[in-house]
Amino acid sequence: MQMNNKVIITCALTGAGATTEKSPHVPVTPKQIADDAIAAAKAGAAIAHIHVRDLETGAPSRSVALYREVVERIREADTDVVINLTAGMGGDLLLGPDENPMDFADGTDVVGGMERLAHIEELRPEICTLDCGSLNFGDNNLVYISSPEMLRLGAKRVQELGVKPELEIFDTGNLWFANQMMAEGLLDEPPLFQLCMGIPWGAPPEIGTLKSMVDNLPEGAQWAGFGIGRHQFPMATQVMLLGGNMRVGLEDNLYLKRGELATNAQLVEKARNIVELLGGTVATPAETRERLNLKVQG
Repeated sequence: MQMNNKVIITCALTGAGATTEKSPHVPVTPKQIADDAIAAAKAGAAIAHIHVRDLETGAPSRSVALYREVVERIREADTDVVINLTAGMGGDLLLGPDENPMDFADGTDVVGGMERLAHIEELRPEICTLDCGSLNFGDNNLVYISSPEMLRLGAKRVQELGVKPELEIFDTGNLWFANQMMAEGLLDEPPLFQLCMGIPWGAPPEIGTLKSMVDNLPEGAQWAGFGIGRHQFPMATQVMLLGGNMRVGLEDNLYLKRGELATNAQLVEKARNIVELLGGTVATPAETRERLNLKVQG
């Protein structure tokens, strides 16, 4: 296991969390999201990971029209960046109270695996995410649903479209199942993993768990990792030292340092500084496409 000296930086721009009221820098509109993707690319990010949000409420959205506008704006810009669209929306199940759990609460949004790919079908990004398992998400009754059948169907369709799936790994069982999909021929070489550390109640943000998951990646895999909140940059550093690539961005962390709200570009600049202070360089979008064997879309 060797340190990664050529690091791909992904910027996760906005996410689906209730963060828009916590920071004025979280982008909401398609123009804001696209502008942040371009700014992050100029700061050193090779990949922009994209969610969209409802224009009125800032809540997470699955609107194909919103994704279309973001993607068109980025593709028309004079700044290159690899587009990575989430395909994880549509898995939120909020159970009702204990005496009536089938009385699903407001915010429940569960659709099948194929419907989660509607924007991927139309826009054909170079990368889309596949969340590789279900998860108790936080301390209330929210369960994120991503079943083996949904994942097999999604992986097969993404493979047919020529889009590279980024395999989101929230816990060790997710990695086990992703490796099973690899064995079943549902993933093309090289597989791309994203190790997600610190999301309650998935893998804790600590080095031993991270290294354990890295040790169980298939040979030849490309991978990245991230921590949330105050763990973002400590985990980014450990990821690089273990041979992986970095993800930063306002989806995962709102602060540049204690008490100072960040922009996406500032978080990428800080990640780039860490890479360079450790003696590495950041990968360009062209180098990223070659390493990940991406098929140019759009």
